[in-house]
Amino acid sequence: MAGVSSEAIRASLLPDTARLLEDDVEVGGVSLLGLAATYGTPLFVYDEATLRARCAQAAAAFDDGVAFASKSFLCGAMARLAVEEGLCVDVATGGEMDLVLRAGVAPSRVVLHGNNKLTSELETALEVGVHRVVVDNFDEIERLRALVTARRPLHCLVRVTPGVEAHTHEFVRTGQEDSKFGFSVAAGDARRAIDLLRSVPHVHVHGVHAHIGSQIFDVGGFDEEVKVLVDFIRDDGFDEMCVGGGLGVAYVAGEEALSIAQWGRAVRTSAMAAGLDPATRITAEPGRAIVAQAALTLYTVGARKPLSQRTYLAVDGGMSDNPRPVLYGSGYEAFDVAHPLAPRPQAVRLVGRHCESGDVLIDEAWLPASTGVGSVIATPVTGAYGYSMASNYNRVPRPSVVFVNQGRAREVLRRETFDDLARLEVN
Repeated sequence: MAGVSSEAIRASLLPDTARLLEDDVEVGGVSLLGLAATYGTPLFVYDEATLRARCAQAAAAFDDGVAFASKSFLCGAMARLAVEEGLCVDVATGGEMDLVLRAGVAPSRVVLHGNNKLTSELETALEVGVHRVVVDNFDEIERLRALVTARRPLHCLVRVTPGVEAHTHEFVRTGQEDSKFGFSVAAGDARRAIDLLRSVPHVHVHGVHAHIGSQIFDVGGFDEEVKVLVDFIRDDGFDEMCVGGGLGVAYVAGEEALSIAQWGRAVRTSAMAAGLDPATRITAEPGRAIVAQAALTLYTVGARKPLSQRTYLAVDGGMSDNPRPVLYGSGYEAFDVAHPLAPRPQAVRLVGRHCESGDVLIDEAWLPASTGVGSVIATPVTGAYGYSMASNYNRVPRPSVVFVNQGRAREVLRRETFDDLARLEVN
């Protein structure tokens, strides 16, 4: 069930500054109905105060070098905000690295990931001097051997697979042995990779990095990960151990997630119990936990179709701006922005406007009885992997993104136009 018919939307699913009024919702002191009228829908609305609070929590919970996983949501404004709050920025492609550098982020605050880094990406990272390159495979080591020089040294972590199977969707598990990421600890590949890198002049191996999956609620997986890592690097004299990201967030009523602070304390407790040298910095790479709850998506209902089986409500977005329900079966809730405190007795299947039967945002959403064509509805907790995974399927332009803070709204990404979509045409 996607909601509870007798209850209004849970405040715990909304950004920190959200205020539910009788006939509107304010986030960051700004009216959501006003934003929909000004910028149109679909529209991503991010609460800057929530973003800054989560970044600050991550900076306090871990040591310097903790990075925002930009794949969860990236634009220049977000990259600058993360760095202002004390984080590095984790990028996984040349495109992400280029945007972050264009945004004015110092290369010394950039961490480069990727299981198949292009030679051009490695060259750029070495030339500008990024904070860390997370080395993923033996072919990459050979490419680096030819690229690293005294003028372009490499500061790196070695990505290892600790053999931990996180309790999450199989598509977002990354720490098990059968993975496209990293070097196996159990098979000896991780030790061999460290030895190879240490044999290359001007390469500085600072430690190891692991990531066991995404949307994880059970700290047991992180405890297992830390034990494997600490035992593995016990005699290496490394100065950094990165536990990756993956902390889960609550998307629907009834789900509960750890705070970033609780996660950090649990990781530190596990590390100390396992005997990690206190001088070793513990870092991480939260993404979803920083941005997910900070945002919601506004839609306008364009059609209501009551059938004998159920009622369909179709909105002006869908799988192009939020593919997670289609990819992972992810659950969300919805509420009517003009009636946020009203009971929600109307059960509907909330669908998008794309030419796919599977274009379903919420299989069973609960909304007020009055919600229908023209209503502005919101789906909360859409700050992660919505815009960043958005597509132009059916040639639908991507939505605008607005940051709100202290009564003001600023557009940080404008809505795409048909001209934007046609710009790549060469004939």
